[in-house]
Parts: sequence; C-alpha cells; structure tokens
Amino acid sequence: MKWLNLSLLILFPLSWFAPLLRAGLLPLFGLDEISVITGLQSLWASDVALALVVTVMAIVAPMAKTLGLALIDFGLMSSRALPGLRLLGKLAMAEVFLIALYIVVVKGVGLATVEAAWGLYLFTACILLSLFLSHRPDRS
Repeated sequence: MKWLNLSLLILFPLSWFAPLLRAGLLPLFGLDEISVITGLQSLWASDVALALVVTVMAIVAPMAKTLGLALIDFGLMSSRALPGLRLLGKLAMAEVFLIALYIVVVKGVGLATVEAAWGLYLFTACILLSLFLSHRPDRS
C-alpha cells in the first residue's frame, strides 16, 4: 500500500496537466481544453485570492497529504498527524466539487458547452485513492 501512495506523487502532477474540461461558447465552435494548470494560470492573471485558494486545494493539499502519508508509512512521522492529513484530503476533494459545480452552472446557462474530460476522472480517482489510503485501519 505504501507504493500505491507513492504512485500518487507521479499521478497527481499528471492529473494537473491533463484536460479536466472541454469548454466552448457554442457547440458549433471548437472546444478549448482546460487543465488545473491552465485554469490556475488564468486565475493568477485575474483573481489572485481565488488563485491562491485553488492552488492550495488542487496542488498543495494533495501533495502535502501524499508526502505526509509516505512519511508515516516509512516510519519518519508519527501517525498522530493523520487527522491533519485527512483534513488536507478533504480540502482536495473540495476542488473536485468546485469543478463539478462549475460544469453544472455553465450547462444550466445554455450558451456554453462544457464536457468533462479524462483528466477530471484521473484527478478525482487520485483524490479518492488518497482518501482511502489515509483511512486504512492499519494506519490508525
């Protein structure tokens, strides 16, 4: 299981560059792919406060949690840190919720086309795997 957790150190960065969404103004035009990184680049240019929140939830929280779990797995950190690491996992899951909310809102307007792409599923799977790994009974 510790190697599965370490695989997240590769899978998370891959999911940040993978397309989360395909969005366009009308179905007639081509759809632009949006990833975590391209979304963050746009946010940093327009809304620094929101960009900071998304950076923490999408990048910092999952990686800090994965590294923390690895330290526990290899005996370099006490398992008393698990509640804090689980909180980081919940923050990361909030990012997935925000993306899903964005899709629902934009589809409700009806002027734009938004489709979930494979990166959203990869990012969600990484978050869920991280949550599962932190709640294993042998860690408590």
